[in-house]
Amino acid sequence: MTDQPTTVTIGSGRLRATVSSLGAEMQALSFDGVPLLWHGDAAFWGGRSPVLFPIVGRAEGDVIAVAGRRAAMAQHGFARRSGFRLIAAEEGACCHELCADEASRAVYPFDFRLRLSHAIEGTVLRVRAEVENLSDGVMPFGLGFHPAFLWPLPGCAGQGHRIVLDNGAEPVVARLSGGLLTDARGPSPFTDGALVLNPAMFAEDAMIFPEGAGEGLTYRAESGPGLRFRFENLPNLALWSKPGAPFVCIEPWHGMAARKGAGPEIAARPFSVLLPPGEGRAFGFSVEIV
Repeated sequence: MTDQPTTVTIGSGRLRATVSSLGAEMQALSFDGVPLLWHGDAAFWGGRSPVLFPIVGRAEGDVIAVAGRRAAMAQHGFARRSGFRLIAAEEGACCHELCADEASRAVYPFDFRLRLSHAIEGTVLRVRAEVENLSDGVMPFGLGFHPAFLWPLPGCAGQGHRIVLDNGAEPVVARLSGGLLTDARGPSPFTDGALVLNPAMFAEDAMIFPEGAGEGLTYRAESGPGLRFRFENLPNLALWSKPGAPFVCIEPWHGMAARKGAGPEIAARPFSVLLPPGEGRAFGFSVEIV
């Protein structure tokens, strides 16, 4: 059970963010008082910016396994539904921590520490996750971010919106079947690194780019401010919305949904991290108003 969630607001000047202790999830992001983050209307999707751990995506039958030991685990893991402890807060930054407990060990048999930090510097928001393996054995996991931003952006109704990859690539797209990753790959929806968003793109769920999307992109309309993203140690990218919903999720991941028919082992999931005992890994993204 978790305590009643609390929130902390960080930032000064033009960019501000509010973060909840439930899931260490960002609840709001605004620039000059204008919201940029999806507000979590459950009529479409109740999330806003969850962190995904220790799996990204779904497991077949919602069952995972570690070295043959099976347990039930819902899509995207348990961190987003867990109460984090606020361990540091100041005007421009905060840090929340989640550690293994009896409930987590029942489904994921590791001692771990997960720290989520949010920091604002001028017009840049930085979000960082640090995972530590405090167990005696190798710890498999996936880690991902799932922030949802308004679409259309404020003041940009009626305009086309684009996502442009920094590397100018045209990565192939993977799709899900029943929430599981298939081996099929489709032609890239990007042309010279640019994709014009269309709600019809999401009729078959998320567009997933296992490789090649690079370490940064920009999301913007034809005019007005845009959002420039940078990714750290997050090789996979997903774009998701619900047809007709006024948001788009820009999701950098290290790890993906289970492959269809590949079994329940976390270690067998594409891009899973296999973290040796006593070691840690960091992952992060930044958003700059441009």
